Amino acid sequence: MQILNTIIPIFSVILTGWLARRKGFIPTEFTGPANRLVFYFAIPAMVFAAIAKGSLKTDFHPVVMGCTLAAVGTSFGVTWLLGRLCHVPYRCLGTFVQCGYHGNLGYLGLAVAYYYLDQAGFISASLLLGFIMIFQNLLSVFILILYGGKDSVGKNVGRMVSKILGHPMMLSAGAGIIFSLTGAALPMVVSRTLDIFSGMALPLALLLIGATLNFNLIKIQLTRVLPVSIIKLGLLPALGLIFYTMWDQPANLYLPGLIMLATPSATVSYVMAVEMNGDVEFAATAISVSTLLSAFSFSAWLHLV
Repeated sequence: MQILNTIIPIFSVILTGWLARRKGFIPTEFTGPANRLVFYFAIPAMVFAAIAKGSLKTDFHPVVMGCTLAAVGTSFGVTWLLGRLCHVPYRCLGTFVQCGYHGNLGYLGLAVAYYYLDQAGFISASLLLGFIMIFQNLLSVFILILYGGKDSVGKNVGRMVSKILGHPMMLSAGAGIIFSLTGAALPMVVSRTLDIFSGMALPLALLLIGATLNFNLIKIQLTRVLPVSIIKLGLLPALGLIFYTMWDQPANLYLPGLIMLATPSATVSYVMAVEMNGDVEFAATAISVSTLLSAFSFSAWLHLV
């Protein structure tokens, strides 16, 4: 029942976002500014507040982090090998690989962690977010440079690297860790301000996910993107579960990591495909398909654990 109470409300809001866009309540010109508001203010405030109010001694687990990153790296290699064996077109291969491991951590991962886990679990998920985000973004830049052609090298690469280093969620996670190490408590006025920003983060993020779903592309490219969506939603969390079990990690410790691994393909995959000469339509379709399927895969993985 707890799983249904988590997954159904989350995807009901996503569906509402799609319906609102269809009916004109969320016009196309609104999604860009709203996404920037969530990306640069709301979710970073939520991540910082969660970590700053927690304790690194009890909420950070290095073994879980290592296993999680190992699963991401393994999925990267498996997807790359599969793409080569299946003769995925050269220009599409970088995007194909990226969509197999690059997860939507900040929007959907944190939403599931927030509503399914206790406060300690959500803090652990927020801490993992920073490390996973750095790793998967670096892998994405590498694979897109490799298969993007000459147009992706140079200033576009430099722009993407600067965006990675200045990613708002990574910066907020780092700031939260530094503040937590001081052992100080957030002043009440700061804490309440962050709570207000945090309160709009997940609802608006989920509405925006729904508003960007593209069913027309799904109809055209479903067979192309389905294999990579199965890898992202099935193989990647399975690898994580294997690694957690091999290292004898209890479920209450690794569940935040498993939730992060089970997220659908990240919306930033589309942005990176645009910036670095990837397959833009493939990225957009993979994001939509994996997001829809994740309603079922999240339920299955949480039920299994």
